[in-house]
Amino acid sequence: MTTTNISQLSSLPQRIKQWGLELGFQQVGIADTDLAEAEAHLNHWLDKGFHGEMDYMQRHGLKRSRPAVLQPGTRSVISVRMDYLPESSAAMNRNLEKPLAAYISRYALGRDYHKLMRQRLQKLADRIANEIGDFGYRVFVDSAPVLEKALAEKAGLGWIGKHSNVINRKAGSWFFLGEIYTDLTLPPDTLADNHCGSCTACLDICPTRAIVAPYQVDARLCVSYLTIELHGSIPEALRPLIGNRIYGCDDCQIVCPWNRFARLTGEKDFNPRQQLNSRQLLEVFAWDETTFLKYTEGSAIRRIGHERWLRNIAVALGNAPYSESIVSALEAKLEHPSDLIKEHVLWAIALQIEKTKKKPEVTSSNAPGFES
Repeated sequence: MTTTNISQLSSLPQRIKQWGLELGFQQVGIADTDLAEAEAHLNHWLDKGFHGEMDYMQRHGLKRSRPAVLQPGTRSVISVRMDYLPESSAAMNRNLEKPLAAYISRYALGRDYHKLMRQRLQKLADRIANEIGDFGYRVFVDSAPVLEKALAEKAGLGWIGKHSNVINRKAGSWFFLGEIYTDLTLPPDTLADNHCGSCTACLDICPTRAIVAPYQVDARLCVSYLTIELHGSIPEALRPLIGNRIYGCDDCQIVCPWNRFARLTGEKDFNPRQQLNSRQLLEVFAWDETTFLKYTEGSAIRRIGHERWLRNIAVALGNAPYSESIVSALEAKLEHPSDLIKEHVLWAIALQIEKTKKKPEVTSSNAPGFES
């Protein structure tokens, strides 16, 4: 490195942050590699078995919590935030309140963020190299054993909330994270303070009570895990609690008071595609695999495949109010070759039929739901 380049290093962190903003990131911070506290939290979480079938969470040993083990020579981590909120909380709540609407976690409505952010991070790394010369680095976007939330917290991007998502005081939590591991020694930013206080909104709203304690999420109960990560059968006791959520869950973010500061994304690629924010359950249940692949092209939804897509929708249809059209659609899927699909379809049909045997009880004209 030349003498000129050495003199430039003192201003490099600020320039990296400015370049990041120019590339479309909403925030850039720098963290050191000491994740001892986060490592202890991770090990405690794994020891409790809260990771469920996500074996990859423990497969890589110390690589996840020790950046220099994953990428030798790493001295600093550049952490970035990219906001993705595609619509208001009111719009999301309206969708959740309609039992025949198909609710998809809002991060998955647009283009898959992995490729987009990786390209932007690569451009940021190239910009740094153009300025100081070659340096060692590696780009990550949820693609390797990285404790991205802990790194974001150390980089000053926000604090890890009680629901385990990173929260920013001025922007809420609707954002993606990405990292550049580098061999540059850069001054770290100040650790973000925690501002959750005594609030328990996220714990109280969780449909399956997956947030078993502040800062502790049992993934085995989480709707996002059940509809995305879990490959087999969804436990029967949890199925009625899933409601109409067919891919992921946003409840803990929707209710978070700090998200009143969240702004709609300016990234066009994160806006809803193929009307995925307003599809109906019966409509998407009718998609064959070819149609599914067509409408989820470029989307993170594709990762679960058509079989689990139908599994999830069958559960949601079972949870919907009784309808002959729902029962007919479910019965049509009994010919599907997948035992996984047939199991969930049979459960949904049984639940639909059970609803025909129940009569609503009216005790007073002042009962909830009556209007004067």
